[in-house]
Amino acid sequence: MRESQVEVHFVGSGDAFGSGGRFQTCISVRFSNDRLLIDCGASSLIALKQAGIHPLEVSKILVTHLHGDHFGGIPFFILHAQHVLKRTTPLQIVGPPGLEERLLSAMEILFPGSSKAKQGFDIEFIELAARETRNIGDLSITSFPVAHFSGAPSYALRLELGGRIIVYSGDTEWTESLLEASRAADLFICEAYFFDKSMKFHLDYQSLMSRLTRFTCKRIIITHMSEDMLSKIDHLDLETAEDGMRVYL
Repeated sequence: MRESQVEVHFVGSGDAFGSGGRFQTCISVRFSNDRLLIDCGASSLIALKQAGIHPLEVSKILVTHLHGDHFGGIPFFILHAQHVLKRTTPLQIVGPPGLEERLLSAMEILFPGSSKAKQGFDIEFIELAARETRNIGDLSITSFPVAHFSGAPSYALRLELGGRIIVYSGDTEWTESLLEASRAADLFICEAYFFDKSMKFHLDYQSLMSRLTRFTCKRIIITHMSEDMLSKIDHLDLETAEDGMRVYL
């Protein structure tokens, strides 16, 4: 990887149910000697180790929405950092309103007392309002509301970093905000859960394809696929993610 490149690594490209034996959503982005994760599903610590990514390299975890297959790996990430790695460097966790409360509740349910334990490193929670742009070091992140129920706002996230624009839809049924979020992006990562079955709160491949000409992004890779989608993967016109896949921008 050249210093000027941005690396996108699909550590986990699966859905909530492990379809195709894939890990839950976890996308690593490496740029300017930094590494962040977009989402950190429950299986992500295992997936990171299998991918050869050391958790101490991760400075930020960005969360699209508060479902377990997208943020449920963070309690394990924090406990591993505290008890095994003896982490001392700060960790920033960025996501929708309610993120801190939901994460601390999850930690308390999974490991009673863990939410109140003092870590040897600082954790900074940054909660984004809808359509808010926040600059964090060399990263600019903008949140776009999408249509997915999670008990809190759900977002597509637009990242500007290293001279590149990367957008991830998160989970959502079709919404016009996907066009806005992905405008002129170098890479748009988009869920396509089913092939042609319409389902509330999730996007199907045919609905995406029927609007393809309206997108202005340079490249689309689909992810978060069910068994239905995976059975048709060899006959799709768009690129598809898989665990371990790396993309350089």
